Amino acid sequence: MNLHTTPHNSRTPHTTRRLAALAAVAAMVVAGVQAGSAVATPDDTARTSAAKPATAAALGVNPSAQRATAITSAQAQASSAAKALKLGDREKLIVRDVIKDARGTVHTRYERTYDGLPVLGGDLVTHTTAAGKLKSVDKATDAKIAVASTTPQLKAAASARKVIYAGHGGAPVLAWETVRKGVQKDGTPSRVHTVTDATTGKKLHSYEAIETGTGNSQHSGEVELTTTTSDAGFELTDGERGGHTTYDLNQGSSGTGDLVTDDDDTWGDGTGEDRQTAAVDAHYGAAKTWDFYRTALGRDGIAGDGKAAYSRVHYGENYVNAFWDDSCFCMTYGDGEGNRNALTSIDVAAHEMTHGLTSATAGLEYAGESGGLNEATSDILGASVEFFADNASDAGDYLIGEKIDINGDGTPLRYMDQPSKDGSSADFWDENLGDLDVHHSSGVANHFFYLLAEGSGKKTVNGVDYDSPTSDGSTLTGIGREKAYQIWYKALSVYMTSTTDYAGARVATEKAATNLFGADSEELKAVSATWTGVNVK
Repeated sequence: MNLHTTPHNSRTPHTTRRLAALAAVAAMVVAGVQAGSAVATPDDTARTSAAKPATAAALGVNPSAQRATAITSAQAQASSAAKALKLGDREKLIVRDVIKDARGTVHTRYERTYDGLPVLGGDLVTHTTAAGKLKSVDKATDAKIAVASTTPQLKAAASARKVIYAGHGGAPVLAWETVRKGVQKDGTPSRVHTVTDATTGKKLHSYEAIETGTGNSQHSGEVELTTTTSDAGFELTDGERGGHTTYDLNQGSSGTGDLVTDDDDTWGDGTGEDRQTAAVDAHYGAAKTWDFYRTALGRDGIAGDGKAAYSRVHYGENYVNAFWDDSCFCMTYGDGEGNRNALTSIDVAAHEMTHGLTSATAGLEYAGESGGLNEATSDILGASVEFFADNASDAGDYLIGEKIDINGDGTPLRYMDQPSKDGSSADFWDENLGDLDVHHSSGVANHFFYLLAEGSGKKTVNGVDYDSPTSDGSTLTGIGREKAYQIWYKALSVYMTSTTDYAGARVATEKAATNLFGADSEELKAVSATWTGVNVK
């Protein structure tokens, strides 16, 4: 893969072409969050259905500096917010994010503590009108947070963290949270969180914190990168997008490795034989994802703070996967079989970065139905970024991993139009869905997104044929991909919580459609009908 840019003598970011659309983002950004808002939420009053997709401002966005100010202001009034919510005297709120939408509605996301202990599953989002009136609250749990004692009856390892566990609908209990680090069977790092009752020792919950995904590489053709000059030549540092850097792990499995550099700003040769090629794909995919977040969603980076993650390529030996790790705020990519087919395409970069986005917003727990929604969010926005990139060598589609040929027969890893075609994923919801691996329970949400965007039945998009069924035999008409991903993002960023399941996702997306397009809108009707079409009622 060849990339050529014009050298500069100063240490500044440069590129052969700047996206014109990015210059217009500022005009779509909401002016600022109201000072003094103690709690934040949306005014869900109806408005006329829009013929066009919503603007980034309607989705709710704050420039990073205003976001920081808004968080500080909200935290200063967190005690007032707790009283307004009628929380107990021993509970406190910690502000994670504040989002203001185009109508002045403020959405504030909180974590909760009890006697200074973190409450797992206690997160909530408040929604306040432009006038500051609390309208509604979305909670991870409706249970009253209270325990008889915060003194454990059982000892735990020195590394264990004392918490209140309020997840999955049960009564809150004092618990120990431990983290066991290791390596999964395929070489992926492992960080298993286990929560046990501090009184009885009963295991309450366990989940894997390393979030994985797969995609293709070496299929984006000749691309443009933003690089930075240095005394040694050029480096893969993107000064236009938060300072995103790309490193070569040199087949290692820890640390950052070496920053990828070059002496003439022409990177890679398009094959796995050249070590720079994987770095080019990863750097390019991260840039396209950043641009999508900013242009299509009005979001300033993964966490909304204007700061970039970083990418690591050439992880391990023959590692056929990629993953996001919150602890390093980074994406990591293996080289595939024979270390010659790195998993670093547009869609896989977007998939991994979106795990970071999910962590920074709803924090969907990576287990059960919430884990399936977490994975689906990465597939949904990964596919959306692939369409957004408009790359002739890797056209947008609703197939996941279609280029890597991981099955050896040319078939993709996952299908959004009919997920069960992969032999493992679910097309429709049932009561056992949460028992599936999260990459397979994600099928229902992936199917929902495809149906919402494109409709049911046969259709050809960018030369790919699709045929999407419904659980009840209904015929659905899509509302378009842009509206579909805007509704999903709005639901993720201001309505979903860490424990949202499929029923909760239906409620969240219906709220999002109402907020964006109105209570009498065709978009809201389509969201409801589509969820019914995948048996989420």
